[in-house]
Amino acid sequence: MKLLKLLAFLCIVGFIVYFFYGETYQDAGLKGVQEEISNDFVQLKENPKLQAITDTVKQEITLFYNQIMNKENTDTSFENGETVKKPTLHSPEQQDFSIHNIEIGDNKSFVEGELGSSKRISMNEYGINWHTYHQNYQNFLMVAYNDKEQVIGLYTNQDLLTSSYHLTMQNNQEDVREKLGKPIEGIRKGFTIYQTAHNNEYDTYLFDQNYVTIFYDLHQENKITGIQIITESMEKRKDGFYGKASDQLRNGLEYQLFDLTNASRVVHGKPILTWIDEAQETARAHSKDMAVNQYFSHDNLRGESPFDRLTNDGISYRTAGENLASGQTSSIFAHEGLMNSSGHRKNILHNDFKQLTVGVAFDDENKPYYTENFITK
Repeated sequence: MKLLKLLAFLCIVGFIVYFFYGETYQDAGLKGVQEEISNDFVQLKENPKLQAITDTVKQEITLFYNQIMNKENTDTSFENGETVKKPTLHSPEQQDFSIHNIEIGDNKSFVEGELGSSKRISMNEYGINWHTYHQNYQNFLMVAYNDKEQVIGLYTNQDLLTSSYHLTMQNNQEDVREKLGKPIEGIRKGFTIYQTAHNNEYDTYLFDQNYVTIFYDLHQENKITGIQIITESMEKRKDGFYGKASDQLRNGLEYQLFDLTNASRVVHGKPILTWIDEAQETARAHSKDMAVNQYFSHDNLRGESPFDRLTNDGISYRTAGENLASGQTSSIFAHEGLMNSSGHRKNILHNDFKQLTVGVAFDDENKPYYTENFITK
């Protein structure tokens, strides 16, 4: 249909040129036609009888040409004789994966035009920020931007996935591997290959210079439970396996794990937890104790339980619980792992908990230790 419209316009232009100059265009392909038309417009503009119509005809022909050349997703206007592209809604088929109609490479202005302002900005393991978008933890999405405010990272654990492979959050690991093939086994950095396979809890693929990690719910027939998409350039920002320890990263991992927990609770129909400041130092202290003394246990080396530590720090509660994680590169991987552990999952989705705090600490190799304290005061 677009080609027929273009040909119709070319006929009109050919008629105009023939009428004034007694000649028509020869077929030289779409690009050649556009170049010939552009050259002849210089001559046509010298004829005062055509001055009023040349700009309009040129604009329409260029617009049709852009559409034929697969530029349908760009509005085209003219300023000072130049074509200006304006971003518009795109088709999910433009890239392999889209989350909430957001794709790698989109501008921050487009994202926030769609989603509004972020609810939280916090540092991640790559030394840049996750911008978190949601409406009371519905439609939960995390987005990372580069210096040019272009999307270079995406994550969601809600049903926001669109894929040219016809994958949604209703599919499982078998569907994913049937459609996408064998996942990669590791990511090479220098002479080191960092393993990406992990007990079938997630698969990582490399598509068009983007690492796509698909997480599965072992408790629900390996259905997709989350997806992370990051560019190769974003991955290269991190020299080793872990991010570089800092107070900013610690704070980021803590609040990210809090947000991820609430986003999962919403998916499972549970009420949202509120942050409890007064218990955070208890959680941080236990994470630090494990990191410094290189152990991993709910009971510390003095034999104190999580409930002993809360009581010793003057935290009153009616019921409480604790989750621990260690060695995951980010809060995303930590949370997905906790959701696949029956005891930790029970705490995350517990009906009676009302508050949550998270404490993170790093050991000498930048490995993070996570402690979640669930409380009902």
